[in-house]
Amino acid sequence: MRRVQTAGGATLTGPEGAGGAGGRPPASQQSTEETSGSSALSPTRPRRIGILLGVAVFVIAADVITKAVVVSRLAGKPPVHVLGTFLEFVLTRNSGAAFSIGTSLTIVFTAIAAGVVLYILRAARNLRSIGWAIALGLLLGGATGNLLDRIFRAPGLFVGHVVDWIQVPHWPVFNLADSSVVCGGILVALLALRGIGFDGTRVSQK
Repeated sequence: MRRVQTAGGATLTGPEGAGGAGGRPPASQQSTEETSGSSALSPTRPRRIGILLGVAVFVIAADVITKAVVVSRLAGKPPVHVLGTFLEFVLTRNSGAAFSIGTSLTIVFTAIAAGVVLYILRAARNLRSIGWAIALGLLLGGATGNLLDRIFRAPGLFVGHVVDWIQVPHWPVFNLADSSVVCGGILVALLALRGIGFDGTRVSQK
């Protein structure tokens, strides 16, 4: 029992709870509850930056190697028929965007590609979804592959022409970097439609 002396001299008695006056829990218990609550709110998924960079490096390496082989083997030569007329390897130089779009805006597309690369690298800080890591890795690798061509290839710095070499019917000539960008864009759309965020959680759609 706990005795409380009032100002008028009366003595009040009552049960002494484990939480002390006012039924409040002890400070140690409050601290434990606050710690557990904050840990429950903190993200538990690991970051997926390694996956993003791994996919991007693979795409860049494959793009650079295939372009080097094509330039050394197909320069000044007729197309190589791989699957008849359905798939051919032919060397072309593209001063525009993906699939030979906007051939007179080389410097503009160079700036856009650089901006895309910087945005993806900045967004990767909060990346905890494997799907988004793969999608952004494909976009980063494809954008970087073509950006390297624009920076270092002829006719000059930052206005270089991209090497394209894959030809299929009724479609502009493209390269592996272009394919990577398209695949990454499709995967981004699928993830967005499913409501999956950068942190790997699914947004409920009411």
